[in-house]
This record gives sequence, structure tokens and C-alpha cells, in this order.
Amino acid sequence: MSGQDPSLRELLSRAVPGSGEDLAGRVDLVGAGPGDPGLLTLHAVAALQRAEVVLHDRLIPQEVLDLAKPDAERVYVGKARARHHYKQEELNALMVARAREGHYVVRLKGGDPFVFGRGGEEAEALAAEGIPVRIIPGITAAGGCAAYAGIPLTHRDHAYRCQFVTAHRRNGGTELDWAALVQPQQTVVVYMGLHGLDKVCTEMVEAGAPSAMPAALVERGTLAAQRVVTGTLGDLPGRVAGLEIQSPALLIVGEVVRLRQAAGCEPVAGEGEADAGA
Repeated sequence: MSGQDPSLRELLSRAVPGSGEDLAGRVDLVGAGPGDPGLLTLHAVAALQRAEVVLHDRLIPQEVLDLAKPDAERVYVGKARARHHYKQEELNALMVARAREGHYVVRLKGGDPFVFGRGGEEAEALAAEGIPVRIIPGITAAGGCAAYAGIPLTHRDHAYRCQFVTAHRRNGGTELDWAALVQPQQTVVVYMGLHGLDKVCTEMVEAGAPSAMPAALVERGTLAAQRVVTGTLGDLPGRVAGLEIQSPALLIVGEVVRLRQAAGCEPVAGEGEADAGA
């Protein structure tokens, strides 16, 4: 980043909260956003450029990891469904160990650390061991993927509230408060929405949602390979079948999905986007 504007360099030099203090022995939980490196915050970039140890998730793009200083230790601690490179307890112990060795540790997490990112669990574990911990938020997948797909999450005519839920529970089930998810004039965003898509759509209809309720599945949101499949609760699983959609994928349900075409929104990732909707 040697070609930075002087004002940008100054911003980055001040970007880590409390950057004038000694960062040795501290862990920062840093949100890397939903994928596009351009969505990193200045705080996140500054933390990466100062970190001595970077513990990173599976979905962090290489372009983001490259922002860390060359001699930083990079440790992959990613999790895929049913395949954890590190168990959570092992990861917690690793963060504590590296901090106690006197390192400034960045725990780099996709999206926002406190939105389905186990950030709360990790902060608790660090605090219990007396390790100073700080949170640097990131753009969560719901906001980033919806925006790049041209879908507003709220709209005065269609949705005055928005619920974020996850289809992947600690016990492996997908038992949600279905009645709360089918209320009128709201948007529902289901994280990790590919696994159990059939069940989620079926349960919402059985709980009272119209089968014609618009729905969209956003695959690899905010990246050049983004793909958006649009349909309804009744037909979206069928539209997705055979398309070989891969995780990560986010499910968005609500009347706002109709505005993807009506509002004429051009997604930032438009050149690489493949729209498989109606």
C-alpha cells in the first residue's frame, strides 16, 4: 500500500482504537465483511497491518490476508459444516496462548464477529483468561449480500422490520420460531440458508406464509462469482435444484425481493453476477 494518499496513510495510522497504546498481549476480533475486500473497514485494515498473529476463517479472501504484514504468522482456523479445522475450545486456547506469548493477535472473522460468528463465545473465553479483547465490527453478510443483489432489507411500503436467523443450530437442527418468521411486512434473512432450504421454505408456508412470498438465494455474495436465484417460498427449492449452488449462501424472504427488478438496482458485483431467477 505504498502508493497511499497521505491522508489515507494518516487515517490508517490512527485507525485501530487505542492505537497509541502497546498492543502486545491483546486479541482483536475483527470483522472482514462478507467477501469483497473493498468492504473492509479502515479499522480492520489497520489491525491487519499491525498484527503479529492472524487467525483466520475459511472464507477470508487471499486479497484480505495479503493486507497483513509479511512476517505475520497466519493460522487457518476455519470451519465448514461438520468439518472443523480447530474445535472451538482449541481455538480459544490458541488465542490465549499467542496473547500470553506477548503477541498482538487478530482473530479475523467473515462478516461481523457478533452476528452468527461466535464472537460472543470467543470474547467470553478471552475475558475469562484475563486477555484484553476488543471488537472491530464488519459488514455482516445480510447487509452486504442483499445490497450487492439489489435487494433492500427494509422499505417503507413493504418491510418495517427485519429478522436475522441461522438455519444451522448448535444441535444441528433447524427448529425456529416459525410463527415469528411469517409476520407481515418484514424481511427474513436466513444465514447458512442452503442447507435445509427445503425445510425452511416448507415450514414457513405451513406456519402461514403465502407460498407466493418472494424469496432469493444469494450464493457467494459480494464476490465476482456471486449468483442470485429468485423465486418464491413455493418454488425456490426447485429452482435451486440442479444449479450446484455452493456455500456460503444466504436466503432472503419477503416482498422486498420483488424490488430487485422494480427498483432497477445495479449490484456492485454486477459484471460477475449470474442471475438464475425468474
